[in-house]
Amino acid sequence: MTEPLKPFSELFEDPDHAAGYAEGPARFMPGFRAVQRMAGVLIREAAPSDGHIMVHGAGGGLELEAFAVENPGWSFTGVEPAAAMLEEARKRLTPFSGRVAFHHGYADTAPAGPYDGATSLLTLHFLKAEPRRETVADIVRRLRPGAPFVAAHASFPQAPAPRGQWLARHREFAIASGIAPETAEIGRQALAERIDVLDPETDAQILRGAGLRDVTLFYSAFTWRGWVGYKA
Repeated sequence: MTEPLKPFSELFEDPDHAAGYAEGPARFMPGFRAVQRMAGVLIREAAPSDGHIMVHGAGGGLELEAFAVENPGWSFTGVEPAAAMLEEARKRLTPFSGRVAFHHGYADTAPAGPYDGATSLLTLHFLKAEPRRETVADIVRRLRPGAPFVAAHASFPQAPAPRGQWLARHREFAIASGIAPETAEIGRQALAERIDVLDPETDAQILRGAGLRDVTLFYSAFTWRGWVGYKA
């Protein structure tokens, strides 16, 4: 009998899972590192060289590290509710500790800013539609006018036939990336049953509804999408 999958809220509080998290995303998300680089490019287009950037879902510290290395003048506020993941981010960002402040909590209680840009990578799909709308609005409210917001997460068609096909492709990409087939199937099951995936059109509407203009799709790969928009 297969052991029931843990809720993600429990999984991200598990120190062992948090310690090994860095190895996972690139095996399930095509171009994971490239998405971080693209996010940096998009933020740099509109943010000053000494900008203050909000990173939503900062646990693990992967994008914070990438941004800090490529943008030596930026400072950051990393927002993360899971203590174990936040601790891993603190460890990873030790060389940049003078430029990074961490907020243990959610976007609605994060420092007010205003920020020169914000990102939410691989995070919003853990929220159902209404909490997702509220979270994006909380982030956008903290941006200065014209500041960019970059979001990337699981998003693909939700009609039954294409949904099943995309879920299978998600599993097969993981296997092609070196994940054991049984582990890849667990990942497919988690995406199917435990992550609140919306179709790309609905995700884009949520961004526009939060007060972003010029919302543009910049990334699309299998079960993943990424957008950039600017505070009106």
